[in-house]
Amino acid sequence: MSESAERIECDVLVVGGGINGAGIARDAAGRGLSVVLCEKDDLASHTSSASSKLIHGGLRYLEYFEFGLVRKALAEREMLLRCAPHIVEPLRFVMPHDEGQRPAWMIRFGLFLYDSLARREFLPRSESIDLRRNAAGRPLKACFTHGFAYSDAKVDDARLVVLNAMDAAQHGATVRTRTRCTAAMRTAQHWTANLIGPTGMLTTVRARALVNAAGPWALDFLHAQHLTPPRQALRLTKGSHIVVRRLFDHPYAYIFQHPDRRIVFAIPYERDFTLIGTTDLDYDGDLDRVVISADEIDYLCRLCGRYFEKSVSAQDVLWSYSGVRPLLDDLAESAAAATRDYRLEHDNNGAPLLTVFGGKITTFRKLAEEALDWLAPALGHKAKRWTAGACLPGGDILGHQPVARAVLEFDAFIAAQQRRHPWLAPELVARYARSYGTRTALLLAGCTEMADMGEQILPGLFAVEVAYLMRHEWAMNASDVLWRRSKLGLHLPRGSEAGLDAFMLG
Repeated sequence: MSESAERIECDVLVVGGGINGAGIARDAAGRGLSVVLCEKDDLASHTSSASSKLIHGGLRYLEYFEFGLVRKALAEREMLLRCAPHIVEPLRFVMPHDEGQRPAWMIRFGLFLYDSLARREFLPRSESIDLRRNAAGRPLKACFTHGFAYSDAKVDDARLVVLNAMDAAQHGATVRTRTRCTAAMRTAQHWTANLIGPTGMLTTVRARALVNAAGPWALDFLHAQHLTPPRQALRLTKGSHIVVRRLFDHPYAYIFQHPDRRIVFAIPYERDFTLIGTTDLDYDGDLDRVVISADEIDYLCRLCGRYFEKSVSAQDVLWSYSGVRPLLDDLAESAAAATRDYRLEHDNNGAPLLTVFGGKITTFRKLAEEALDWLAPALGHKAKRWTAGACLPGGDILGHQPVARAVLEFDAFIAAQQRRHPWLAPELVARYARSYGTRTALLLAGCTEMADMGEQILPGLFAVEVAYLMRHEWAMNASDVLWRRSKLGLHLPRGSEAGLDAFMLG
């Protein structure tokens, strides 16, 4: 082996830069542990940026009697709304009802449970609605006259991952993207891991504990390091989404049920679009090349045609994305029915090893907290839990402690930003506030007029923002900026990435 270019000693090495890895790194660093997080691609490159962009309790999980999971997820929904009011927003869902579904009384009872399983501070209760009178009924076929409305939330999923990594770094963690863990050797007291970075440089990390948060690759990682396989198998499922031009002008989202009992959402997205998904299919293909199939596109379009007056076809699809979820294999009859709960597998056969199986984006903070409740004592560390009382970066619009008012008063925060920067276009101010929250001040530090923003590299994208993303958020290329740190790629013409790549590399 060649001489290492760098050697690092730490308490915890986290392998995997999705939401669970970033959340665990954040919690560990905030408890005073020294942390290294490595991710083989960009942060949130795979499963964690391929979600339905929702923070929700999982209404449909009640059908499978997963009351504990729903209660946990609902509590975390409220927590995240308070901790990150800039990237997590309340969203009202409408469920049209027809005779082929469950009886109305059964749905009302399910929604009553959904309202009651966890405390709600600011989200309204569910209700029955007359679709002939409600704005949500206008885009639907005339046969849908009655429905139900309930509350959940939407999220910028990739930014949620980045904010957790940023908070970890602010607490002292070392975050390495485009860095693959190629080997991890275990002794009784330590792990010695080889990390290969984007330039090919070798870094050797000596860690007291290792966290395997590699998501769909978690089993592959264990096998590659000749480690004990888990007690419970993983079930890999593929979820795909499509984005089309806006199908409706109101702020509601829809939840539709297909006759095969799968659930599909239609969600207002990025002002001009509608996001439709997801599919649920078992998957055994290449984890690095997950793409939507023609059958999946047809499935989603046909489901929209069942409900919407306006038809949707494959030609209407402007963008699509797919991801693989690593679910616990509970032997459910279908991928849609498989549990979304998680399992933390502890291995003390030498230096501590924690492997994360399953989970959903809504419960990442609780998962990370439970992970550190085991990991910190295993390392002789007694720091207390802390993330429930801390905002994510940019979310502290009313102080560092999370408060419900921040969600309710976020429009006032945007208005205050506009008064502070009257020379900026309102749509740009709103985007900065929603993306960066209070960190907008850091983004615009020293800017008092448009000339201070630097070159307008692409419409609505100025040099000052790109520099911020490269310096503070590990953005390295155009895809990082246009599709994960933002969704500006949806609003720009094809070929825009090339010019931005040239700017970033220059």
